[in-house]
Amino acid sequence: MTGDPEPAELAELARHASKLFSGRVEFLLSAPALKFLPEPTVPEIAFCGRSNVGKSSLLNALTGRRSIARASVTPGRTQELNFFEVGAPTQFRLVDMPGYGFAKAPVKVVEKWKSLVRTYLRGRPVLARTLVLVDSRHGLKDVDREMMKMLDEAAVGYRVVLTKADKLKASELEATIARTEEEARKHVAAFPQLHVTSAEKGLGIPELRAAVLADAAI
Repeated sequence: MTGDPEPAELAELARHASKLFSGRVEFLLSAPALKFLPEPTVPEIAFCGRSNVGKSSLLNALTGRRSIARASVTPGRTQELNFFEVGAPTQFRLVDMPGYGFAKAPVKVVEKWKSLVRTYLRGRPVLARTLVLVDSRHGLKDVDREMMKMLDEAAVGYRVVLTKADKLKASELEATIARTEEEARKHVAAFPQLHVTSAEKGLGIPELRAAVLADAAI
C-alpha cells in the first residue's frame, strides 16, 4: 500500500477536490441487494461506520451539500448501499454503506445487511478505498474492530476517520488519536495515520476530500 501524497501534492489535490465537489454530485441509486448495483465503470469510495457515527453529516460536509445524504434521527435507518456520482462526466462514486452496531433492528435484518456489505467489499472490482468512521467520543468499539477485520480479510485498503472531533477537549482528542493510531497499525489493510474531522466545524474536511480524490485516482 502506498502512503499519502506529499504536502505540496496534497495542497494541489485539495484545491482540485474542492472544485470537483462544488460541481456535480448527484444521488444515483439505492441497492438493497447485489443485483441492483450500478455497472462497475468508475472507482468507488465506500463510507462505513456505526449507526449515529455522523456518516450522513460527514458526507454532506464533504460534498458541500446540506442533504445529499439524509441525516436521520433514527440510527440504522440506512439499510441499503446508496450511490452518489461525483463529476461531469462521472469521475467516481461515493457509497454510503448501512450503519452497523444498531441495537433495535431484528436479527434477520442485521444478518441481511451484513451479508450485503461483506459481499460488496469482497467482490466489487472498482472499490478503491473504504473509510471507516469512528466517533471520537467513544473510540474504537468491537463492532468497528469486526469491520476492520473484515476489510483486512478482504484485502480492501481503508482509512480510519474520527468524526465529531469538536465534541472533545484537546487532551481527550489527543488521547483518542493515539489509542486509535496504535490499534490501526496492527491491521494490515489500514492506513497508519488517521483523519480527524468535524462535519459541524469543517475540521479536516479539505484534507479528507484530497484523500478521497487521491484514492479514486488509483
